[in-house]
Amino acid sequence: MNAALDTTLSALADPTRRAILARLARGEATVNQLTAPLPISQPAVSRHLKVLEGAGLITRRVDGAHRPCRLAPGALDELDGYLAMLRKGLERSYQRLDAL
Repeated sequence: MNAALDTTLSALADPTRRAILARLARGEATVNQLTAPLPISQPAVSRHLKVLEGAGLITRRVDGAHRPCRLAPGALDELDGYLAMLRKGLERSYQRLDAL
């Protein structure tokens, strides 16, 4: 695995970050909108957003005083490729078992 994939998997390991990504899958949101349903503070959400942004999973844009977040296009392509490779390996194993 390369460093980018390690960073992505590390960012996805946290349930709060996965919850944030699930919310962003529904559309763009500000930090305050992301904080509302979570049992943590706005600064804590901001720290999670920095990790997600550093992993290339989200992007932010400046809109006046707001910095809405959104999912980054193609952010999971490398992870998809890695999982596809694992699926092929599992499929070959199942095919060998079926042959027995």
